[in-house]
Amino acid sequence: MEYNSDASGIINNGHTIQVNYLPGSNLTVNNHKYELKQFHFHTPSENHINDKSYPMEIHFVHADEKGNLAVVAVMFEAGNKENKTLKEIWALMPEKTGGKNKQLPKLLIEGVLPSNKEYYRFNGSLTTPPCSEGVLWLVMKQSIFASKGQIQHFGHIIDVPNNRPIQNINARTILK
Repeated sequence: MEYNSDASGIINNGHTIQVNYLPGSNLTVNNHKYELKQFHFHTPSENHINDKSYPMEIHFVHADEKGNLAVVAVMFEAGNKENKTLKEIWALMPEKTGGKNKQLPKLLIEGVLPSNKEYYRFNGSLTTPPCSEGVLWLVMKQSIFASKGQIQHFGHIIDVPNNRPIQNINARTILK
């Protein structure tokens, strides 16, 4: 993961808060390069780790040159301290559906990524319509923390829950 701090805007699309990114932030998986397009939030989590649900999840959505998608998912746990990066995003988050804010500071994505970069990997689908198949999912094994108030604030802005229910594994293989 090679992420810069070049967010281009933050949008309240009525389903989530989405932070769009300028070109230049990349993810490489097995020598295949994907560019970060945006990240957004779900509460509660759309993925479970060892049958555990989390109060919030962030998805970093990437695309390669052919439009193939890869999503990095990070789980949030409720803690006592505010997450500094979330604090910056929440301060600029449009509160009304359709709201946009292009006045973003340089965002340090490391604040919403775990220090341990180990992940579970599987092929799945997008979690919002049209739920297209063929998405490479990388679910980080280590969670990060946000304050309970930060998680609740997101829920006050976006009508929650805004997660897709857990799907059956079916024939998918989850690589550890």
